[in-house]
Amino acid sequence: MKLWQKAVAKLQRRSLDIKDPRGWNGGDSTPAGETVTPSSVLGLSAAWACVNLIAGTIATLPLMVYRTNKDGSRAVAKDHPLYRILHDSPNNDQTAVDYLEFMQSSLEFWGNSYSRIIRSGEKPVSLLPIRPDIVSVTRDDRGRLRYRWSEDGQYFDLGDEQVLHVRGFGGGPLGGLSTLTFARSSFALAQATDRAARETFSNGMRPSGQFVFKEWLTKDQRDLVEQRLAERYMGAMNAGRPYIAEGGLEYKSISINPEDAQMLETRGFSVDEVCRFFGVPPFMIGHTEKSTSWGSGLAEQVLGFQKFNLRRRCKRIEQAMEKRLLTPADRAAGIIIEMNMDGLLRGDSAARAAYYGAGLDKGWLNINQVCAMENLPPVDGGDVNRVQMQNVPLTESGKEDPDPKPSPAPANPKLRVVGSDK
Repeated sequence: MKLWQKAVAKLQRRSLDIKDPRGWNGGDSTPAGETVTPSSVLGLSAAWACVNLIAGTIATLPLMVYRTNKDGSRAVAKDHPLYRILHDSPNNDQTAVDYLEFMQSSLEFWGNSYSRIIRSGEKPVSLLPIRPDIVSVTRDDRGRLRYRWSEDGQYFDLGDEQVLHVRGFGGGPLGGLSTLTFARSSFALAQATDRAARETFSNGMRPSGQFVFKEWLTKDQRDLVEQRLAERYMGAMNAGRPYIAEGGLEYKSISINPEDAQMLETRGFSVDEVCRFFGVPPFMIGHTEKSTSWGSGLAEQVLGFQKFNLRRRCKRIEQAMEKRLLTPADRAAGIIIEMNMDGLLRGDSAARAAYYGAGLDKGWLNINQVCAMENLPPVDGGDVNRVQMQNVPLTESGKEDPDPKPSPAPANPKLRVVGSDK
């Protein structure tokens, strides 16, 4: 075999694949000397906060089933079987929030989320989540996708109509791209930095110092220093221990300032790197450095996070569910699945008031619709949409009323009307 063929074969043997346990669980180490696993990545506070923020936010958005009417309007289809599954409880063990949080966490780490669809006839009656790291996706001889995995001593081999597959960024037919794989070096650097800082603090925030000898050491002398003296005088537990110098041995301490001990700049850079991979503004996970890096401030960054991060993630879930969970009869009836992004306004009273006020003034909301969204009882006459009458077309601006109403007579006849001869 030629030299270049051997090199290619070696690279192929060492290639990373999230389905291959060697790539993420006890496999090849990174250039930083760290092994990246889901558990180790979640041990990074920045990664935990990013995944927790994205998954928790999406999981708490109302996942609604709507029925589109012939006039183009739509209403919540509470009578549809999917409403209870998606909005309340997808299975016997989980609430909708639990299920969606697991789904989104799988997407953030592995780039894929899988759920087994339990049907009664054509209609789904339950969704059972599957660990994404145990699923293998292939194509059969007819070109259809097959999902295979083993769990609890049972082997599964299901077709695509029996599995709800939500793909992450860069999703091809076989699956999305894994953040654990492509961000492996950045995660490893953050882990190595944390480990170095932890070990430095375990040594009293500084190396114990130098054992200085005037002459070269023999093997026995070197073993004595490394095994006995270093163990006796290194570490925070040995701080303050009296040092006994003999045989011309001199001990010189090495000091290090706290900022260098914590490697603040490197650790801060690692937080920024993790945030970039997940698309989260650093200030939203408590990293306040450079908090106004774009936009006009924190409010603009929150809005950008909702538009450019959350919206596309929600769209993936909506379209995957419509593709696999809706029957032909549902599509003919105008059934759609949508996450209500307005749920983000639930904790912002001022924003909700401005939103409702604009809708009431412009006529696309009525009072009872606002009451329903605020869980308030309806009011009499609140089903009528109203609009401000002073809004007129520009072409009519400045024209006199073609049928002006006569001015009312003064209440006191003794009062003289301005401009009258009487």
